[in-house]
Amino acid sequence: MGAVGAIVALLFVLFLVLGVYATVKVAKAAKRGVDRTITEARRTVEDTTLRAKSFAQVGTASELAQLRLSLRTSMRSTQDVLHAGVAEDASLKESLQLFERLSAHGHELDDELRRLERDPDKSALAERLPELRERTEQITKAADSLRWSARDRARRFAGDDLDSLSTQIDMEAGALRHWTTEPPPAQTPAAWPEPAPAPGKDAEQTWSEPSESARKAAQEPTRPAITPPTPRPTYPWEKKAKPESTT
Repeated sequence: MGAVGAIVALLFVLFLVLGVYATVKVAKAAKRGVDRTITEARRTVEDTTLRAKSFAQVGTASELAQLRLSLRTSMRSTQDVLHAGVAEDASLKESLQLFERLSAHGHELDDELRRLERDPDKSALAERLPELRERTEQITKAADSLRWSARDRARRFAGDDLDSLSTQIDMEAGALRHWTTEPPPAQTPAAWPEPAPAPGKDAEQTWSEPSESARKAAQEPTRPAITPPTPRPTYPWEKKAKPESTT
């Protein structure tokens, strides 16, 4: 009884630990989902605000908003393409590592542009705009290059797979239509009948036993070859022949 109690207690503790582990995993997953939703909502609001500033404001403030919006759009698009492609193409891992290094420079530039939006010294900001514009273009150009290279690679693989699939389908279709390419069978000449043996010559013959009807016909008396004529029947619709006049 002591051993059974120990086993039951051990199973209870095991189930309790598994329950706690599952609860923690679910809670962490829910927290990640909430954090992701909050981050995406904050990002959407910020992008909308930047888009509104780029159209509503003028001067350095408008250009700063345009630089930030261009930087964020390019980096986010490249990140989505690389993360989606690395699941199917392991060779994109190196490209993803390069993008992570590029993202560090992108986040640094975005933070700097955000701080400059609140800077009251517009003259100093105008002097820095060419350098900020050059850095933004350099980062976005590198991100666009990674994104389009990954897309070209995926499109190339898809094209090669489609070509291979088309070749296999053509071969299978040809195999299914094999009867259209086979030559028709050769016509064999009809066999001529063997000539009958000449009269007077011995010919091997195989005779069969006469049938019952043939034996009865042989025992019946012979009938005359010509039967006497019988009067032709007359029909009511026939016209009677008129007697010839004797006058």
